[in-house]
Amino acid sequence: MPNDPRELIDRSPMSRFQWKIVGVMIGLNALDGFDVLSISFASPGIAQDWGIDRAALGIILSMELIGMALGSILLGGVGDRFGRRRTILGCLPVMAIGMFGASSAHGVLDLCLWRVLTGLGIGGMIAVTNAAVSEAANATRRSLCVILMMAGYPLGAVIGGSISTILLQYADWPIIFQFGGIATLCFIPIVWRWAPESVEFEIHRRGPNALASINATLDRMGHSPIDTLPPVNDAPRKAPLAALFSPELVRRTILLTTACFAQFMSFYFILKWTPKIVADMGFLPASAGGVLVWTNIGGTVGAVVLGLLTIRLPLKAMTITAMALSVLLISAFGRGQADLAMMSVMAAATGFFTNAGIVGLYALLAREFPTSVRATATGFAVGVGRGGSALAPALAGFMFASGIGLQAVAIVMASGSLIALLALAALPRNRVNANGQ
Repeated sequence: MPNDPRELIDRSPMSRFQWKIVGVMIGLNALDGFDVLSISFASPGIAQDWGIDRAALGIILSMELIGMALGSILLGGVGDRFGRRRTILGCLPVMAIGMFGASSAHGVLDLCLWRVLTGLGIGGMIAVTNAAVSEAANATRRSLCVILMMAGYPLGAVIGGSISTILLQYADWPIIFQFGGIATLCFIPIVWRWAPESVEFEIHRRGPNALASINATLDRMGHSPIDTLPPVNDAPRKAPLAALFSPELVRRTILLTTACFAQFMSFYFILKWTPKIVADMGFLPASAGGVLVWTNIGGTVGAVVLGLLTIRLPLKAMTITAMALSVLLISAFGRGQADLAMMSVMAAATGFFTNAGIVGLYALLAREFPTSVRATATGFAVGVGRGGSALAPALAGFMFASGIGLQAVAIVMASGSLIALLALAALPRNRVNANGQ
């Protein structure tokens, strides 16, 4: 029996309690997916009530993405300093306040500020949940668990879109944000009960109650307690963000951050512009929303399939393959389709591969960085990536306004996936191990 509980967790089969932790993190990530699609469903009512034009509405749609970028960069380091569990429990009330505030907004500036606040909470939470899942899983299932966690994003978009459609039949747009706030608050006791601080983080930080906390978690996983804390072999500590640009990590940081930025651009072009593209082809707005749901269904399936494949096949190679097919399908999406059924099929296929590339990146971020900077690395790369997601709708809109056709715009936006796969191809093979050494 290994003396180091990290090795014990790595080598042992996944317990039911570990799968519960993964399930909680999937649900937390689904809140992100619900949030992104909820503003899209609320936007027609907002525009009608306030009489605002598309330019102002576009600013509102970008606010949560800007907030997420800031939250990922600023709060990822908080997770590495104070813990995954504490950071999640701190971010959830921030998200809830932002959602309830958005439901009571009376103007564009008011709503934008609440959306940025919500995005801050979500961005910080995403950076930490990625590390929490990685540290709860064993070595064999680590990539699968991270990818399943990321599958919560499009799943939440599908469920949230369906719930929003029902709610809007009985109430105006504020009900969507009120529902989101209630759902967010419901996760606080769930996290408190089923998401303890990770064993790996407790070993790394070595707080006064670390041994008792580790033994309590090991007991819930079905393992025997330990008598003493194992040694930590990390290099001398630096400020987490500065550590990302140390000689050992700088190349990895730059390449994975570049890949996130580029792939997020391609992904959010599809996610944000699909309804408008479909409507411009002569289909009804309701049908356009249905195509967007199919995009997210494809994204959910893509995440699950990639996760299952990584059990037998190399993660990096599978992610690069998904990105290559993403380039082809986004370009093909720009050709348009003759009928709504084929458009839905194309949207689902495009969502499948673009989102598979995203979740592959999250799994690589969890694998490629040591415990001491794992949440910081995820927060930084995803935060910069969210900048790409905020840029994508504006860049595509500028090209459309300049008279550039859909096919050319799609090819330009597909180049993001091409840049991402080239960055991954240049990623160094040697990496830190699961214990951060």
